[in-house]
Amino acid sequence: MFFNKRLTRILLALLIVTMMITMPRIQRRFCLKPLSLVMLSIGLAACSGPSPSQKSVAGEATSTTANSTQNAEMIAPNTSDKTQGKPVVYQVFTRLFGNTNNANHPWDSIEQNGVGKFSDFTPQTLAAIKALGTSHVWYTGIPHHAVINDYTAFGISNDDPDVVKGRAGSPYAVKDYYNVNPDLADDPAKRLEEFEALIARTHDAGMKVIIDIVPNHVARDYESLSAPEGVSDFGAHDDTSVEYARDNNFYYVVGEAFEVPDGGDYKPLGGDSHPLSDGKFDEFPAKWTGNGARAAQPDINDWYETVKVNYGVRPDGTYDFPTLPEGFSAEHAAFWEGKDVPDSWYKFRNIAHYWLDKGVDGFRYDMAEMVPVEFWSFLNSSIKQKAPDAFLLAEVYQPDKYRAYIQQGKMDYLYDKVGFYDTLKKIMQGSGAVSDLVAIHEEVRDIAPHMLHFLENHDEQRIASPDFAGDADKGKPALAVSALISSAPTLLYFGQDVGEDGSEETGFGDPTRTTIFDYAGVPAHQRFMNNGKFDAGQSTEKEKALHRFYKDVMNIATSNSAITGRYQSLHALNLGVEGSAYSEQQFAFLREKNGQGIIVLANFSEAPTGPISLAVPATAMQASDSKLELKPLLSHDGLTLEQNEVNYRAITSLNALETKVFAF
Repeated sequence: MFFNKRLTRILLALLIVTMMITMPRIQRRFCLKPLSLVMLSIGLAACSGPSPSQKSVAGEATSTTANSTQNAEMIAPNTSDKTQGKPVVYQVFTRLFGNTNNANHPWDSIEQNGVGKFSDFTPQTLAAIKALGTSHVWYTGIPHHAVINDYTAFGISNDDPDVVKGRAGSPYAVKDYYNVNPDLADDPAKRLEEFEALIARTHDAGMKVIIDIVPNHVARDYESLSAPEGVSDFGAHDDTSVEYARDNNFYYVVGEAFEVPDGGDYKPLGGDSHPLSDGKFDEFPAKWTGNGARAAQPDINDWYETVKVNYGVRPDGTYDFPTLPEGFSAEHAAFWEGKDVPDSWYKFRNIAHYWLDKGVDGFRYDMAEMVPVEFWSFLNSSIKQKAPDAFLLAEVYQPDKYRAYIQQGKMDYLYDKVGFYDTLKKIMQGSGAVSDLVAIHEEVRDIAPHMLHFLENHDEQRIASPDFAGDADKGKPALAVSALISSAPTLLYFGQDVGEDGSEETGFGDPTRTTIFDYAGVPAHQRFMNNGKFDAGQSTEKEKALHRFYKDVMNIATSNSAITGRYQSLHALNLGVEGSAYSEQQFAFLREKNGQGIIVLANFSEAPTGPISLAVPATAMQASDSKLELKPLLSHDGLTLEQNEVNYRAITSLNALETKVFAF
């Protein structure tokens, strides 16, 4: 039996070699590395027992150094020998990204303020995105959501400003899950075909595509024009005479009509006239609002533009569906096979599979914690059966639920916001201590590869905003720490790498965050974009320097194999050393794999440090030489470590907001 398996592998390897010889040169260029790795794995498997990936592995060996209590990280999901480093998700707000119009008049129309299009993502554009180490592009705002624009010529009903936020609308008030935002198309009649072409261009550029699924709620006026045959709209068959029924898609305020919230001084469209802007919206009976508000008239701070989806959770909070046994570890898809579940579950499964069939490679789930974990087990296991490499990222802000949504909910990745991001933000603002960051990272050490890191996204303030750090350069040490401390993915938000400050007054909402509700241009990004050349032709020197730093750091994160290895904090060892300038405003750590690694030393202070006596445990280096030469990976000098008893030591210093990364 072993001989037969070995012979098969040898024959397969010969076949691959033949393919490499006969395929065109351009194909060999892109396939050489993956195929070489496949051949290597075949050869190893022929002469060995089960691979580590075939075993149930909870985590790598615990570090045994006297100065570390950090466990090595779990093996990350969706990783393979094909990539040395980590995934990088580049988030583009699709409506804004390619817009060259810089008018930025508050509440103005698509004609006045402009809008980005699918066609703006040219091969040149995508190459610029790829240059930041991007593996996945998250195109935000793709599913057709409610907008204040007249597309009736294309059979699309008008949306009511009384239940739409901004003029361009919230991307999280989805109106039709089976089509895309008509604003983004050159020809709205062919909007789906244009997005499919963008998927293909993105794949051709060597990246994968992520889009949003918003399971907790849909637009107040959901109406799919493009649903496949046999697929009904949300709520189409609901029994509206009851507050709740398991297979109703919505919850109802029985016998009461919906009332538009009292906005006080707030005026839809900034007070501009519109035929439908009359303080009324026809909905009877009223539906529960997206955030769970149950009143027929929600508060102005509620998610009044959306309605909450029912997943079989009764109004009293009990479940009306099968639940996973405690400690369930068997095959999730098998568990759900043959079980009857609420109608909404099937609807979202159909939606996910529809987009997978279109070539989408994964999903970002909005507010996943507002939906039962069993639903995620059902949905994600079905996705993984159809597309095993699908990238599944979820927004969960309750740390006590992290492990449930990873283990039972089958998520690949969760936002590390409440812990890592929030702590790092305080340090960037000068009010936090690095020891707090070390501790918070320690709390998720068992799931660290699943905890995606970010410094900006569409929900968060721009680093350069006065309400955050006031200077994009304060994000430089944070980027290095955030991107290099973990093997989990890093998320970059468009404009972050050139210091966009989010200061534009565009309509709905306040500045500091780049708008997601209105038509606008993004100035720093537009300067880098330079009318589609993506050559920083209009960028300031400071913006260019910041972009170069981002590229350099992300190159380390995506190409250095140590990123997937062992993490060890050096902070406690170096803190409080007499005669050393190292303090709570500096952070040193290392990552190591197979005797090679990196040492990161970051300065969060706006002042130079003075001399730092950097100590590194000899056991952490896995070296026996008395002197080690460290190579610089950023724009700084190298460093010589000399052994002193159980530690290596070297004297170095840091400029204001400087980060040094050394290779050993």
